[in-house]
Formats: sequence, C-alpha cells, structure tokens
Amino acid sequence: MIDDALMAAAEQAVRDAAAAEVMPRWRRLAEDEVTAKSGPHDLVTVADQRAEAYLGAELTALLPGSVVVGEEGVHARPAGYAALSGDAPVWIIDPVDGTRQFVRGEEGFATMVALAHHGETLAAWVYAPAQGPKGRMATARRRGGALLDGEALAAGSPAPGAVLEVAVSHPDFTDPAQEEALRGLRTEGVRTRPTGSAGLEYLAVASGALDAVAYTWEAAWDHAAGLLLVAEAGGASCTLAGEPFRLAGGNALPLTAARDARTARRMVGLLRDGN
Repeated sequence: MIDDALMAAAEQAVRDAAAAEVMPRWRRLAEDEVTAKSGPHDLVTVADQRAEAYLGAELTALLPGSVVVGEEGVHARPAGYAALSGDAPVWIIDPVDGTRQFVRGEEGFATMVALAHHGETLAAWVYAPAQGPKGRMATARRRGGALLDGEALAAGSPAPGAVLEVAVSHPDFTDPAQEEALRGLRTEGVRTRPTGSAGLEYLAVASGALDAVAYTWEAAWDHAAGLLLVAEAGGASCTLAGEPFRLAGGNALPLTAARDARTARRMVGLLRDGN
C-alpha cells in the first residue's frame, strides 16, 4: 500500500494544505475565526477546518477506498471515530496541532497526517510550516525508518545518570487519577514541563532533543503520526498497562514515548508509582 510515490504525494498534499489554508492565516486571524470547543484551551480556527477539508479531499483521492478520521470532523460527528476499527485504510488528520500556539502567533504548531489500516499505523507526516525558510518535514514508514528534511532520524539514548527531560499533559486535560500518576514524575532525576504541540514533542523525542513524553488523552490524531516517528527512529512507547497504544481507544493512560525502551520502562514505573 505504501510506496515511494504515495509517500511523496501525501507529503506534497500536506505542504500544499499548509500553504493554502494555514500559513495565510498565521498571525492574521480575525477574532471571529477562533472558537473554543470543550474549553478555553481546546480551540479551533478557520485554518483547522479548511486545512482538514483540503487534506481529506486530496488524500482520499490518492488512495481510493480510504476514509478520513480528522479532529474537526470527529468533533462535528463523533461516530466517525469508529472508522479506525473498520476495514478501510484511514487517513488520520490533525490539521493544526498546537492550535493555541498557532492562535498566539508562535511557530510551535504542525500539520500531522498518518495512514493506518486494521489498527496499525503505516506511514506518518509531521510538518512544521512556520519553522525555517521551508518549514520542517518529518516522515516515517513502518519498517522503513524516519526522516527529517530527508535526513535519517535517530532517537539515541539519554546519557547515563542524566536528568530526564520530559513533556507532560497540560493539567486541563487530566482527570484526578491521571494527575496522580503524573506526580510520579516529580522525582529526582526527572525534569518536566507542559507539552506544546504533541507532534513536535514526538519529533523532539525521535531526534533525541527530548527524552520522553507522557500524555493523558488518546485522540488518534495527536499520537498516531508521532508514535510512528519515535518507533522508526529507534524509540519506544507504551501505555500505563505496558501495552502498545491502540488507535481505536480504550488505552490505560498516561501514554508514554521515549528515546529508548529502557527509558520507556522507567517512565511507566514512575507513573505507576504515582498511582
């Protein structure tokens, strides 16, 4: 299903969507082009909606018979999430990951796409269009490695004895049990900070710039692409139950991803201690 031509065509669609619908609105949003969905930290803009529509049309044309599970489409029609459990290939779309950063005019946002089939993520594209003169494009193909702007990504391992740098969920997106689990990371040898764009945090893990992440929500559009980047760069991930993340949901949270398997196991142990 995934050949070089499809990888390249999907990458171009992601770039084109950002160029047509996202970047023209960056730092130019009108007040009525931004609304809150479930709370003040869960925002949607015209750029999110139009970029998702653009990508949905372009990507399904590339792969006849495929369907879309997108953040904004599922917000409007929650039943659409069930396509992740169906037989058709699924394009998982987060048109503007890091909408708060986008609304504030910051560079830390990304357009993310993953292609999945029967619960397995096969390919991923994470594009940061505001970073650098041409943006930064990370791609991954299952069992085919991960690239950033054409160069191989390698997560590596934290230096022995080094303080782990970890990005964690914002408190607004945690329930009491999850918050208790995250307290397990407040220990010697670990330094935490709130997460920004999930896609860019996963990219930081895949490139060795961040040691781990811990997330308390399981929306597939936030995790599918990034988890594949980390895996193909040599990293590891698992849920609080020590199991692989399931795209369709029902995961024991928090979810963690790390530069290597040893660090992922350490993270799960600390999170369980927090409980």
